[in-house]
Amino acid sequence: MHLPHSEKWVDPIGWNVGSEQHADTYHAHRSRFTVKTRQEGSLKVFATCPFLLYIDGKWIGEGPTRWSDGAPEYQQFDLDLAAGDHVLAIATHYEGVETRLLHHQPGFLAAELLLGDAPSSLQWKGTDLAGFHSQARRINPELGWIEWCDTRQLISGWHEQGFNDESWPMTELRPWKGSASKTQCPLPPPLSMPLHPLAHGEFTERYGYDSDDSPVQFYLRDLHAHHGKPQGVWRRYDLGRVRLGRWSFELDLPKGAVVTVASSESLIEGRVCPWITLSAGNSANLDRYEARGGRQEFMPHTAKGGRFVEVHVVADPKTVHFIEERFFERSFYQKVEGKFESSDHRLNSVWLTGAHTLQACSEDSIIDNPTRERGQWIGDTLSVGLENGAAAFGDLRPFKKAIVQAASCARQDGLVAGLCPGTAGFLSTYACHWTKAAVRYWELTGDKEFLEECYPAARSNMDCFARSLTDNGLSGDLGWAFIDWGYVGNEGPSDMGLNLIYLEAVRSMIRWSKALGKDSGPDSQSEVKVLGAIQKFLEPHLTKPNSVGLQQRVFAMMSGLIDAPHRSKWVASIQDHYRRCFPNDPMAPNLADPSTAQSRLITPFFSHFALPVLWEHGQGDFALEQYRACWGWALDQGLTTWPEVFDLRWSHCHQWSGCPTWQLSRYVLGLKVRQDLGHRVVEFQSLPSSLDSVDGYVPIPGNKNGLNVSVRRQGANRVWRIQADEPFEVVGQAKFSGREFHWQE
Repeated sequence: MHLPHSEKWVDPIGWNVGSEQHADTYHAHRSRFTVKTRQEGSLKVFATCPFLLYIDGKWIGEGPTRWSDGAPEYQQFDLDLAAGDHVLAIATHYEGVETRLLHHQPGFLAAELLLGDAPSSLQWKGTDLAGFHSQARRINPELGWIEWCDTRQLISGWHEQGFNDESWPMTELRPWKGSASKTQCPLPPPLSMPLHPLAHGEFTERYGYDSDDSPVQFYLRDLHAHHGKPQGVWRRYDLGRVRLGRWSFELDLPKGAVVTVASSESLIEGRVCPWITLSAGNSANLDRYEARGGRQEFMPHTAKGGRFVEVHVVADPKTVHFIEERFFERSFYQKVEGKFESSDHRLNSVWLTGAHTLQACSEDSIIDNPTRERGQWIGDTLSVGLENGAAAFGDLRPFKKAIVQAASCARQDGLVAGLCPGTAGFLSTYACHWTKAAVRYWELTGDKEFLEECYPAARSNMDCFARSLTDNGLSGDLGWAFIDWGYVGNEGPSDMGLNLIYLEAVRSMIRWSKALGKDSGPDSQSEVKVLGAIQKFLEPHLTKPNSVGLQQRVFAMMSGLIDAPHRSKWVASIQDHYRRCFPNDPMAPNLADPSTAQSRLITPFFSHFALPVLWEHGQGDFALEQYRACWGWALDQGLTTWPEVFDLRWSHCHQWSGCPTWQLSRYVLGLKVRQDLGHRVVEFQSLPSSLDSVDGYVPIPGNKNGLNVSVRRQGANRVWRIQADEPFEVVGQAKFSGREFHWQE
């Protein structure tokens, strides 16, 4: 399954990089060419391993984008070429292991220069990059390798135009067996920012040889030099928030000086900690280099995540000179497009932090976290991520890619992947979220062709569930039924949390089929069957909602399964549950680690489902108070991106925790994009809120101009004013078509 309308590169000509026997190796590739007059060109690059691209010595891009085995992707880099001689240079890193980004596969690189529309023949030379200590340490089991390099052995200036490569061997070219499609999610050039030391000083060693355990040696150094004559200098930096990218240090050092740089999302006892929590194995978030002597730039090949960066230089402090310190951020979203500014500054900070967290978790796809995994978890990406992408940025290409890749990585029985395209994982709940998200993507974009293209995968996905559906609910091997961290399920043959999520997926599939004029009968039968099992489960609990877990209560309310006489009691029980949990109640149990099974918990992720139930049942001010109290708790801890859960022992940057961003835009501004109903159509709904004034901007996917929204309280009422440079249409609580909409409740 491929992205629609993507250009194909059939049988790209390239060459092998690395070998099965030599994982974690680096290679240099060069090609010279000449243009007679100034002209624009482009370079196609297809690779199965990480690479950095240079033109005339200047770093202009990186790759590859992640792709599934059945749908390889290439990138296209634009070039502005002056008349004269030029050099293309590519550094590759053959990892030789499976990561969250890509499957383990043979190393291969192909590059094609286009001048105008015509391919220009290139001859390539290449050589191994010596000096790297191969397989010194994995970053963690989910990612590749740290860099451990003696730069005295590197080929200095090999990517520069004036470098003499006459001794390099010519590269033997061969075709790739198949075709590659042009990526729909190209990475923009990295954002460059200067680094300014947060703290600095001199150190002495306290732990053996760095080859014994480099992260331990790094962390145990005495940064106050209490143990004799200082043996080196250190500097620490704060990037302002967790970011994915590369630090760059230009230093003047004596030959053989050792430079070690580590990153972490938080400071432990005031120090950068070079380990990554919850990695499910050993980790080392650092790189180590030996200097060749003199003025030299140090920058890693591999992007890494963190908020704090610390550099240690082992050398006589008097001989260490910092010349330039920078950070290059890797992010698909480089500027927040949406806006939410209210009379409540704390809520404004909550909204913007959610946008910044999604920025940090965006590259060629939307990832869970930039430090630990960089994994495209479909349930994370296509729930909170999709809504925040629409509210804060409007460009939904990464989400479209996630939908397609989950389908292309489906199991043989049709279940779409819950984690892909590198390490594949299958989650029954995420396969259900996928179905609902595809329909929501159609609502946001109006892209009905995309629904048509994805329909066969959706049909196979839902048929897989239907085969496991019994009178008691779902059973069988449907993959991990992840509902929420800390989730405690019900007794009986079938988990009703999963069945309730499945019910939403079935209803989405019925709508999907009807939109395309296809038979929805099989799904209607499944709806009746699963609904019967759920109602049988819920019946004894209708008058005592607290006897059902929070997650099941929320999904039952979402699906409209609680009759009017009982709804207020169920809503009150959800509010009471929130009040009794941390951080609302400081003495409540904590979600210490993923093995915790404890019903008295709330999570940022599940609030994506729970708080809309409260908004839509007249309890918007309670939801606002949760944003202030729970997400405000994280702000009060000094965080600038959202933690994975309401516990600081987990990741400090998880985009799935940012639901207040889309909920504030949706429920306070009152707008939901519905381009399935027509171009630039939004649904308007006024819900109770005590905020006095709000200004916002709502992007409309696929449109240059979104909507400016102003809400002002006048006495007991609120007045809406919505403006745009292009006509738009309002449906729902009010009807309107034009450029400026006014409404008073």
